[in-house]
Amino acid sequence: MAQVDRSQPADKPLSGKSVLITGGVRRLGRAAALALAAAGADVAITFLTSAREAQSTVIDIGSFGVRAIALRCDVADPRSIGNAVREVKRDFGGLDILINNAANYETVEFEKLTLKQWDAMFASNVRGPFLMSQASLNLLRDRRGKIINLGSLGGLRPWATHAHYCSSKAALHMLTKVMAIALAPEVSVNCVAPGMIDLGDKSASAFMKRMARQTPMQRNGTAEDVATAVLFFATAPSFITGQILTVDGGLGL
Repeated sequence: MAQVDRSQPADKPLSGKSVLITGGVRRLGRAAALALAAAGADVAITFLTSAREAQSTVIDIGSFGVRAIALRCDVADPRSIGNAVREVKRDFGGLDILINNAANYETVEFEKLTLKQWDAMFASNVRGPFLMSQASLNLLRDRRGKIINLGSLGGLRPWATHAHYCSSKAALHMLTKVMAIALAPEVSVNCVAPGMIDLGDKSASAFMKRMARQTPMQRNGTAEDVATAVLFFATAPSFITGQILTVDGGLGL
């Protein structure tokens, strides 16, 4: 018979857990931070330039009765990452869940794509999660923790005007699988791959309407859809590892 964990309230499954979310100030990172805080976790978010928004998000996270901190961090810089991880250890005492969310997105025609743009995309979208995971590894191993990467439908399907973005997310998906093997059994590693997520950008409204019509579920995703998927992996059995969960309403089928 399966054993039921009664150490945490059913409505607060992450009570007593600590989470680090890179790029957790806005958009999908913020939605995930709020969802995990609502589930009882103490949450640290990183930001690069959005200090004022970071403090606002910290206040919103804290409204759930949990501890919250914002840390300035460049995920492409090993020294900056090391400082952030040390601050998490100092303030929270350890780390249970790392969410590699910080990333860049850009549309560029293939023939106009520069080496600088290519390298910058890989620095944030692949180098960043690799460095952050490596720097957090000892803390995560101590608590048999979890890593959740934020991939993309673009890492599974080719988009002609996003060669560097799609390639970086495909690399992150493979990194997820490699780490799942390399870090087992102490740490589980999974990935959430969003499809078309409507974040209310008015300049993209026509495009989003067109994509909604092409999606089997007849709508685009929401930040809450993605946050729910992140929460699933955060609370799932550690036996679930190496998985890429596509959150796209069936668009990629």
